[in-house]
Order: sequence, then structure tokens, then C-alpha cells
Amino acid sequence: MSQGKIAVSFLILSAVLTALAVYYLQVYGYYEEIDELAGAESLLLTTQDGSTRPIRIGDFKGIDADSSPLRYRACFTVDPAALADARPYPGPTPLIGPNWFQCYSAKGVGRDLESGAAEAFLSQAEIRPGVDRVIAVYPDGRGFAWHQLNENAEEKKVIE
Repeated sequence: MSQGKIAVSFLILSAVLTALAVYYLQVYGYYEEIDELAGAESLLLTTQDGSTRPIRIGDFKGIDADSSPLRYRACFTVDPAALADARPYPGPTPLIGPNWFQCYSAKGVGRDLESGAAEAFLSQAEIRPGVDRVIAVYPDGRGFAWHQLNENAEEKKVIE
């Protein structure tokens, strides 16, 4: 085998290994599962008057990552009556999560928000600078949460 073939083989192998590493880190590496009790306690609701209060939820499953404030995703159940005084969230856009977090479907939730089958509410404004936590709830009590850029981030074109 010539030195040229060895060099090309090494470059191809390096590129494949790099691609696999990047894929793994983006899809699996940075995410951590959120403890069920801690996650359930950290999910708040913003009311019509702007105050926040805890909401009683069950069956919490969540993931998050320190690498980006937008990687938060959660699935839970809640009594829809507990959201009677919740502040609606204008322009909710569920962000796609990793395929392995199967309880959460951004496309499904997004379609249901558009059709009116689910409602979006503000959980917490500015959970991180420029980022809001949004929840979507169905009439049967299924709920989903994600982080979304708010108007402050859009104005600055920066996330901190």
C-alpha cells in the first residue's frame, strides 16, 4: 500500500470518527435526565397577574443540558383546572428534542397548539436571560414543557 493511500485512509477514518463523536454528543452526550421530584417541584406557573406559583404535577419525565438553555424538555400530567388563572403564551413553538426522549413530540404538540387541541401557557419568564419556559396542556391533563427564546433574545440576537 502506498503512502498516499495510507494518508487518505487515515483522513477518512478521522472524519468518520469525528462525525460519530459529534453525533453522539449532540444527541446523547450533553443531556441529563432530571430527577422526577426535583423536576416536578421546579415547574412553576405564571398567573394572569404576573406572579408565579407551583403547580401540582405527576408522572414527570424531563431532560436538560448545561450546554444550551434551549435543551430543556419535559412531559407530565396535570389537572387542567389548576391552570384556570394561567397566563397564555403567545406564539408557542415547541422545539424538537432528541428521538430517544419519546414522551415528547414537538411536531405533535405544535400541530395540536395550532389546531386548538392543546393550550400553551407561560411557566416562567426569563428562566435564563432571553429564554422562557413554556408549557402546553391538553384537556385530558397531558402536559409538555420546553424552553423558548422570548422577545428579549430576539431583540438582542443573543442568548446568555
